Amino acid sequence: MATSLPYLAAPGSITTALTKIRSAATPERVTTDFVTTKLMMKGGTGAAIPPFLKKINFVASDGTPTELYKTFRNPNTGGRAVADAIKFGYQPLLEANEYFYELPDSELLALILQITGLDSQNRVAKNVLSTLNNLKSFASFDENPEEIKPSYGSDKPEKPKENSGKDDRRKFDSNDRINLTYTINLNLPATSDQAVFNAIFKSLKEHLLSNE
Repeated sequence: MATSLPYLAAPGSITTALTKIRSAATPERVTTDFVTTKLMMKGGTGAAIPPFLKKINFVASDGTPTELYKTFRNPNTGGRAVADAIKFGYQPLLEANEYFYELPDSELLALILQITGLDSQNRVAKNVLSTLNNLKSFASFDENPEEIKPSYGSDKPEKPKENSGKDDRRKFDSNDRINLTYTINLNLPATSDQAVFNAIFKSLKEHLLSNE
């Protein structure tokens, strides 16, 4: 069964509409009056914009702007919003080829003809392609690295615990019996008093060479 796809009889008008939507305040409802007065798109060209925006999920069935519409107005997220709008409005193409938006025009037109059942000379098929290409000029299909958050399952790494050096030494001594070799450099005082040397080595034995 043939499937219809969104298009505009004047494909370039979506470029004008999206450009002006970004600068105009978000209305309570996107109507023909809004398009005519605020976006300054007259006649049949302007009248075709609200229905088309509904088909790509920029506008709800009651005319209210959707989150995609609002997100598009932010230059930092607008490309992603249009990409999502394309996938929504042209879902039959998405189902036929997950990366349809990367196809060259000749292959994309062939896919449009396959989905719609139209013949290669049909003006509607060409308008679908042209309208889609105008939308793609605003779209960004690549994930924004800043928006990607890592997800962990059962292998989620644990935050390292802060242990004192003494605790770690005792753990290894009791469980793994790791033997450590120390190199100790002593600066001995210039004295001939044997009692001084005895005190130094006694302290060294008690504090550094003890197994406890």
